[in-house]
Amino acid sequence: MEHIRLTDTSHHRFNEAWELYEQAFPLEERRPLHWQLDIMPYANYHFELLLQEDALVGILLWWSFEEIRFVEHFATAPALRGRGYGKLILESFTSRNTRPVLLEVEPPHEEMQQRRVRFYEKSGFTLNHHFYQQPPYHPGQEPLTLLLMSHPATISAEAVAHFVSHRLPLIYRLTE
Repeated sequence: MEHIRLTDTSHHRFNEAWELYEQAFPLEERRPLHWQLDIMPYANYHFELLLQEDALVGILLWWSFEEIRFVEHFATAPALRGRGYGKLILESFTSRNTRPVLLEVEPPHEEMQQRRVRFYEKSGFTLNHHFYQQPPYHPGQEPLTLLLMSHPATISAEAVAHFVSHRLPLIYRLTE
């Protein structure tokens, strides 16, 4: 599978990737396009297209920090879901280097949320039960209470506190 990192929207597949992003995530879980355009050139932000035989398989939008990698958004093309691509993409990503990986999930109260947690667990992620809220992407929205999943092992409450205080301000523009 080919990984292509975009640092702006000039790539001919950006619009297709953005459509997948908008389809895969509800409004409260995605950033506005103008904000996306601002962060794409950041050295520690990665907007990756995942291609196979020149077809878009998925997107992986993640942050690289000294101590951790944070998967902010990950989606496979709807027509390819359930075919093992997601697992393949995650396993490839987690094996790229030894830094731990974090990602957010909704608390598993309903069947779809439980399936999502099980999907990540099958790829070696562990559900952490520390209090965590995703800051809002849009003015007037409330923070979302979510849970963090980590790979390859659980993380401490102190590690979550460090992530919240040192990384969320950049990811969610809390310092503007």
